[in-house]
Amino acid sequence: MTIQQELSQLVAALRRERDELHLKLHLLQAEARDEWHALEKKWNHLRQKAESVGDATGQSAGDVGAAARLLGEELRRGYQRIRDSMR
Repeated sequence: MTIQQELSQLVAALRRERDELHLKLHLLQAEARDEWHALEKKWNHLRQKAESVGDATGQSAGDVGAAARLLGEELRRGYQRIRDSMR
């Protein structure tokens, strides 16, 4: 095999790998973007819950606070998934 043939095969193989990675990157970005949008809705919901804790009294405040903590943990895990996908 000549150097030109080897180089041609190398370029073809790298082109396939590059195209596959580019597609995966695009899909990963879309997936991260979709998760971000879902998390933004939850973020707004958490902010509303946090504000309502101050307005709630007794048992009601405890229930709202517990729900807010659960939502906060869900957000934390979601943000971590996005961060991990960027590595």
